[in-house]
Parts: sequence; C-alpha cells; structure tokens
Amino acid sequence: MQRYFIDQSFDEHGRAVISGDDSKHIVKVMRMTPGQQLLIVHDKVAFISTIEEILADQVIVSRQQELTQQTEMPVDVTLVCGLPKGDKLDLITQKGTELGMKRLIPLTTSRSIVKWDAKKSDKRIERLQKIAKEAAEQCHRNEIPEILPVQSVKQLITYADTFDVKLFADEEDAKSNHPHKIADRLKNVYHGQSIVVVFGSEGGLAREEAVLLEEAGFLPMSLGPRILRTETAPLYTLSAMSYEFE
Repeated sequence: MQRYFIDQSFDEHGRAVISGDDSKHIVKVMRMTPGQQLLIVHDKVAFISTIEEILADQVIVSRQQELTQQTEMPVDVTLVCGLPKGDKLDLITQKGTELGMKRLIPLTTSRSIVKWDAKKSDKRIERLQKIAKEAAEQCHRNEIPEILPVQSVKQLITYADTFDVKLFADEEDAKSNHPHKIADRLKNVYHGQSIVVVFGSEGGLAREEAVLLEEAGFLPMSLGPRILRTETAPLYTLSAMSYEFE
C-alpha cells in the first residue's frame, strides 16, 4: 500500500488534504481513484486511509485505522559524513533511510575534495531531503530522516554535546593491535539512547581532526580489517546496529 507523509493533522471529521507533488503522484503516477486505500503518516503515526475526493490539485482522504507496527530503529542514530565526490551522499541518504538513520549531517573535513558554497549547499540539502522522504515512503517508515546543513568539525563538536554516545570510524584504530570493535562499542548502548557516528570523506579523517573528536568525547571505532569506501562505512555501521538492536 502506497505511503504518504502529511504535515497538517486530520480534522475533526478524520479528513486530511494531500497537495503538491504527492497529489500529482497519487493521480498521475499511481492512477488512484476515490474509494481506494493508501497509508497516511502524520506526526510519526500511520493510518490506513481512503480517498474521498480528487480535485484539480488536491486529494481528500479520510482516516480509517491506526497502524501500531513500529518501524523505527530503537536507538536515535545520526550519521555525520565527510563530503564525498559525485552522488555518493545520495546513496548514503537513500540506503541510510532504509536502514533506520534518524538524521544525516554532511561534514566539511580537511580531506574533502568537494566544497559546497552557500547556494550549492541549500540545493543539495533540499535534494537529499527529498531523497530521504521518498525512501521513507518506500520502506514504510513513520518518520522522515532530517538532513541538516553542512557543518565543520568544530561545529559538530558543539552540536553533538548532548548525545549519549559519540563515535567516529577510525582507520588507525582498525590497524592497531587492540582495535575497538563496533560490537564492543555498542555493548553499553540501550534502547532510547542517541548515537552520533562520524565518517571521513575519501581518505578518511585527518589525525588532527581525530584528536579534536577524541578530546570532545568521541570514541574511536574499528569497522573491521578491510578499508571501506566512504559510502560503505555508514551503511555497514547501520546494519550492525540493526542486528544489535532489532
């Protein structure tokens, strides 16, 4: 059953209005008609709903039944990814949404080849947010991950101050005689806690950036003996967390 997110609540009669691109998708792509059912998500709750009326640029739906199935990761996971080349961040956003991330923060690092100016940044964030929305609909989540503006390492340290668990993928830690395995880092994490995990761009994090993160309470973490690509590491980490907590 097709799923759509709405911002406004259902009215006193249990009706809601779908407009914009979602309205066009219902009518022109899905070719749905009055009487057919679809899933509507509002405020992290999904409802089986029925199409009541199709107008020129709106679709009127009525709420029928609330779904109680929980589809969100039981821990709040924020991915922080060094700006990669090409469309790798698109892939991380799409697959990260499927795997349960709560939010994504693009990160400017000393080894980031890609640089976003203010104009490009706004457009890219808007694009990534759209990808997250479409992925959340496809994989039947009750929440769309938030895509935050680009941050520097110092900005991230300030932002992440309130997280319960702060980690960063560290290639040097993986090479050491006593690497801190991801399974060990997750042993003392409990349902309901917030986790932020930092990944470098191509080439990883510079040592001075790793030192800054450690001084701010971030713990180094090994993702195994093989070097993972910048787009693979976040998805590997989310998969490990899903195995651990779900």
